[in-house]
Amino acid sequence: MPLLLLFLLFLSFNAQADGCPVWSAERAHAEVTSLRATVLQWDDHYHRLGKSLVPDEVYDQSRQRLLHLQRCFALEGELDSLASARGPIAHPVRHTGVDKLPDEQAVSRWMAGKTGVWLQPKVDGVAVTLVYRQGRLVQLLSRGDGTQGHDWSRHIAVLENVNRHLPSPLDLILQGELYMRLGDHVQAQAGSVNARSTVAGLLARKQLGREQGAEIALFVWDWPQGPTDQGERMARLAALGFPDSQRYSVAINSAVEAAHWRMHWYRTALPFATDGVILRQNARPPAERWQSNAPYWIAAWKYPFTQALAEVRDVHFRIGRTGRITPILKLLPVQLDDRRVGQVSLGSLARWQALDIRPGDQVAISLAGLTIPRFEQVVLRATERDSVTVPAPGQYSALTCWQASEGCEEQFIARLTWLSGKQGLAMPGTGPGTWRRLVQSGQVTSLADWLALDAERLAQLPGINGTRARRLQRSFEAGRTRPFARWISGLGAPIPRDLPLDGDWVSLASRSAAQWQALPGIGATRASQLQAFFAAEHVQELARQLSANGIQGFQAAAARERQ
Repeated sequence: MPLLLLFLLFLSFNAQADGCPVWSAERAHAEVTSLRATVLQWDDHYHRLGKSLVPDEVYDQSRQRLLHLQRCFALEGELDSLASARGPIAHPVRHTGVDKLPDEQAVSRWMAGKTGVWLQPKVDGVAVTLVYRQGRLVQLLSRGDGTQGHDWSRHIAVLENVNRHLPSPLDLILQGELYMRLGDHVQAQAGSVNARSTVAGLLARKQLGREQGAEIALFVWDWPQGPTDQGERMARLAALGFPDSQRYSVAINSAVEAAHWRMHWYRTALPFATDGVILRQNARPPAERWQSNAPYWIAAWKYPFTQALAEVRDVHFRIGRTGRITPILKLLPVQLDDRRVGQVSLGSLARWQALDIRPGDQVAISLAGLTIPRFEQVVLRATERDSVTVPAPGQYSALTCWQASEGCEEQFIARLTWLSGKQGLAMPGTGPGTWRRLVQSGQVTSLADWLALDAERLAQLPGINGTRARRLQRSFEAGRTRPFARWISGLGAPIPRDLPLDGDWVSLASRSAAQWQALPGIGATRASQLQAFFAAEHVQELARQLSANGIQGFQAAAARERQ
């Protein structure tokens, strides 16, 4: 067997065994190369230009996806996110990295065997080193790559909310976060509001004005050469004019407590944006031994995602009752807060056409109002662009698909759902799922067929037991007796809701456009729509069926037909 074929079989087995994509070696290489280039571009813009091209959590998820794909397909390659951040000036004490813990179980494992653990909000800002000489702030360095950063000391004079003088003439090295000052910011409600990228962009400038400088404040999260005990260290920092470190820190003894405080800070009004919590233990090596990689004595636990990275599995075009085409992205399910999301609407066909989203694309989604999935942006396009079958323009309208036929099932079920809904006959226990089952079984092919169904026939259908069948029959009987006006509304006649409905079907169908327009609240366009609705052949045929079934207001339709 050729070596290439063996390699492809190996990749396919790995993909199925580890939840990896089933790609060829060529496809895997192309996708990983594209994602790597995108992440490196984001890194360069953020660290070199102070611009964040995507939200931090979308960045984190994309980076995790890259590492996952590299493991799936045994593709090597280091990704140095700080490659373009390295500056010319060495930090007096290195900035460490931080491991991100995914859940409470991981926090529990991290805390096992550790004592003296403290937790504080993870301020969403820009990491810096502050150097004080004789109590005066003389140097401000960007984090850079953790070892070397850029000199931002030119901004010290206008950073009035950063301690420029200490109460004692001390030589001091601190590490902290420069953040955007916010008033009563609740992270769970307001999100990140681009606070980090705003600060990064300001500090990347050659010069700041005083008003801009006044928007920036400091949160000190470490005193590398300070007291070894965290509690004592924070007390001393408070005495030196840095009280927030103590105010926003708590000692914890378990992952349960960590989970409590994580959600507390997530939902509490704070003067800064946060993206999670930081856990630290007292015991740590001397500052001169610190490295820029993530150490064992510090970890982060991020907040629940407000935006999730999701892979598009399919693009479905939903046809509504009026013929409106709504593109639906079918997603590989992702977790957003306490919801599992498997699809998201794009709203309009024009929007899909502009975005040209295909299966395999990576998109960012969020929750609008904490409940409704919302599309945010295309994050990365698949290297192979699969074709998508799109409904033809003009194929559907308000007067199409009054019966179940090829290409019409979607719109026809939407009509049935509208008819039985609260704006129509208000038939309890009916909905898209019920109608789909009845249509696919061949029991309902027109909007009137359900009137002839009894409990015995319904109980013969898959998924409908005797009890369910009797409930449906009672619901159908209730629908049959609804007033004529509810039927007209349920059938989708474009009559304004506040317009009194006088007469029966025959009198309404006989009105000309001019007669409709003479009524209050009806303009020329609506009048033409009403005339077209009542004159449509499929609508007239439905009226005859309803008349034959004895529905109030339609009886004259059959009589007129016989004349």
